[in-house]
Amino acid sequence: MADLTRHPVLAEEALLGLLLPFWQLVIGAFVLAVLVLSVGRLVRRGPSRMTTALLICAAAIAGFTVVGVLLGS
Repeated sequence: MADLTRHPVLAEEALLGLLLPFWQLVIGAFVLAVLVLSVGRLVRRGPSRMTTALLICAAAIAGFTVVGVLLGS
């Protein structure tokens, strides 16, 4: 009789592996929708708000990149 407690069930890992890209797509779609709505609102508010928003976004991107590199090391 084989001992099944030592090895994980590969079918469960394969199923999660197939579902992972779907959830990434759903999250990406929501992020894209919010981004489009917020950019539209910023454009209506004027250039001074756009400059501030772009600087904040650039700082956030740089910060996330630094954190990602530090955690990836």
